[in-house]
Amino acid sequence: MRGPKRPEPLVGPARKRAKTKPAAEMPEVQRRSRKARHPLIVGLNFVMLIVMFAFVGGIGALIYGRQAFYAPGPLDESVQVNIPRGASVQSIADALEELGIISNQHVFVGAVLAKSASADMKAGEYVVPAHASMAEILDKIISGEVVQHQVTIAEGLTSSQVVQRLNDLDLLSGTIASIPPEGSLLPETYSVERGMRREQLLARMREARNKAVAEVWENRDPDLPLSSPEELVTLASIVEKETGVATERERVAAVFVNRLNRKMKLQSDPTILYGLYGGAAWQQSRTIFKSDFDRPNPYNTYQIAALPPGPIANPGIAALKATANPADTNELYFVADGTGGHAFAASLEEHNRNVAKWREVERQRNAAGTTQ
Repeated sequence: MRGPKRPEPLVGPARKRAKTKPAAEMPEVQRRSRKARHPLIVGLNFVMLIVMFAFVGGIGALIYGRQAFYAPGPLDESVQVNIPRGASVQSIADALEELGIISNQHVFVGAVLAKSASADMKAGEYVVPAHASMAEILDKIISGEVVQHQVTIAEGLTSSQVVQRLNDLDLLSGTIASIPPEGSLLPETYSVERGMRREQLLARMREARNKAVAEVWENRDPDLPLSSPEELVTLASIVEKETGVATERERVAAVFVNRLNRKMKLQSDPTILYGLYGGAAWQQSRTIFKSDFDRPNPYNTYQIAALPPGPIANPGIAALKATANPADTNELYFVADGTGGHAFAASLEEHNRNVAKWREVERQRNAAGTTQ
């Protein structure tokens, strides 16, 4: 008798089905397309990554650069810096960083390029205040806010003396081609920049002289016995060399004007010296000897009966004004009085007495010098 039928063991395909998930439940494996693996695509992806990093880095650099450009600078106290003509932006930035004026030359150069300001930067000497930012420094250089130096040309110098004075100034540049005509320059105090050309300053002096002479001539005494502005300059140069006392200029001018009106010789000692030595007449102390009065000399107003052929120096504005409007006096003579000024006289007799007093002063001085 057969018992119940026993189930067959799971073997073969049936067993496999029991241990394997249905096909629908298996995750699919995704494969990259052939296009995604193409070298060109890989390269473009790399480039985009580099560009992204560069963009982010550039933004960061701009933020840092802007902050550094406007931040207070490292200087603890103000300094002067000279920017020579023709200097490049990079050389300027190098110098500023080396001097401790700016903290980062690359930021400075970048700002100049960003502003397209390289052509606007001006050479010269600048004062940089303590803790000035790069923005402030660049504004100074662009605006040309340079240091102004004062150059004083004294009244009564000859043109050759003026040229020598300018040649001795290290803050000026260039060479002077020739000595300007006598009386063509106005003695004055001029503001100049370091590196200014000497010829340029001479041109300013000529322009100032022409303007001053035109104004003085326009406002001259209508009875003045002078026929041109040039004659005014010539007589003013004699007045300038005759006295250094400001309060005497109009009286000295009056003496010469009165002499011209009376057709008298001017008899001015400085004209003798200029005629003998020209522009070098007052570069050293010179004594006029008795023989000098008789030496042929076109400027010697003891020989000629009128004005000399030209100025004997460069008169200042005060001498020009005094000559154009002399004092109202009938005086015809003056001589040194021993105090630095002069004694004036309307007659020859009075003048001779003043001369005698001056001779006594000279005698006493010579005696005192001998005993010392």
